[in-house]
Amino acid sequence: MSAIFGLDFGTSNSAISANINGEVQLINVDKNNPIQMSLKSVLYFYEEGTKRESYVGHEAVQKYIENEAEGRYMQSIKSFLTDQNFQHTEIFCKYYTLEKLISLILRTMKERAENQLKREIVDVVLGRPVVFSEDVEKDNLAQKRLTDAAKLAGFKNIYFQLEPIAAAFSYENTLSLGQEKKILVGDFGAGTSDFTVIKVENRSRIKSDRKDDILSTDGVYIGGDIFDSEIMWEKICKYYGKDVKVKSMMSNNLFGLSPMIIGNLRRWHLIPQLRLPSKLRSIKEYKFLSSSQSDKQLFKNLENLINYNYGYLLFQAVEKAKFELSDTDSSCISFNDYNILIEEKISRTEFEGYIRDKVEKIDNCIKSSIKLANLKYEDIDVIFLTGGSSYIPLIRKAFEIKFPKHKIIQSNAFTSVALGLGLYGSNII
Repeated sequence: MSAIFGLDFGTSNSAISANINGEVQLINVDKNNPIQMSLKSVLYFYEEGTKRESYVGHEAVQKYIENEAEGRYMQSIKSFLTDQNFQHTEIFCKYYTLEKLISLILRTMKERAENQLKREIVDVVLGRPVVFSEDVEKDNLAQKRLTDAAKLAGFKNIYFQLEPIAAAFSYENTLSLGQEKKILVGDFGAGTSDFTVIKVENRSRIKSDRKDDILSTDGVYIGGDIFDSEIMWEKICKYYGKDVKVKSMMSNNLFGLSPMIIGNLRRWHLIPQLRLPSKLRSIKEYKFLSSSQSDKQLFKNLENLINYNYGYLLFQAVEKAKFELSDTDSSCISFNDYNILIEEKISRTEFEGYIRDKVEKIDNCIKSSIKLANLKYEDIDVIFLTGGSSYIPLIRKAFEIKFPKHKIIQSNAFTSVALGLGLYGSNII
């Protein structure tokens, strides 16, 4: 029997489907994950004496919490694909390249899916955003790294398809035989927001070459992680010394945390980089130079955040509040652990103010997608939205002011791309 996987490696969550003789099914490779049919794109390394363990997915989260944040927790790994400076990282005296780290996630998905199917599958269609980076060299680097990671995971034949086009295939599969539509796919990931205008038609077999059907593609390097970062900056960073100014020992000049430290602090997957000795020394200097005990405590909070590695737990609280704002007018970021208590209210109006300039860029990308396709808004039959950020009311409003609400379809946010990648596999097997 011919078989191929469709694998959507995401910044926050990943999913996999299997196409066996043209029949496509999603495979649940992380059954304890609250988000069904997907695996959290996270790794956790733990060392106790001579014993070293590594965990993937929801199990990694559970073990990280059980071990009280000891060890090395890694997430949003996909976001480093374009980072030319990331050559390797050291974990318990062992060096890991980015490709090796990603391969641990891909291999876990491959092996768990094969165990359920009771067969080996070495072919895979991988999803990729329209743009990993607007820099062509970095974009090429990202795809090469993902290819190399897939090889390390045990795949032999590796193919790529754009994630929004895969989502279009997922929608196409719901149409009646022979039914044709022009659709705009909005794929909102943790790292990017991608848009594709494509003609779809339910055929007895998916066309192998869809170039003529793709009317336009566009994307912007803005996603869910950026929105979390804005909340972190506006509401939470103040608990870690963001606003404190200290006087230099050499002059009367006042200065605060360096832009590099602030940049790491407001992005959860970059907080571990604050462990570098030079950055820790800098934070200790701020604490020493602080003029009040309350300011010193803020820098102590920052030291605890780094040393106890609880950035993930903190950002879980941020993300929970963000999700609640999709359905309510206000929420609260609640965190009470590691000698710090945070109860920070946030309204939807505040949140929309923080992200409005980002959503404007997304809105411009929607407009350019239609323009590049040489179409008008009324020419679009369906707007197919996928990805967690597509639930944010301000983003949905960007579509609702252009298109009738009945044309807007909300897909399964975390599995439609994987399903579409599996459907596309029919062109290969």
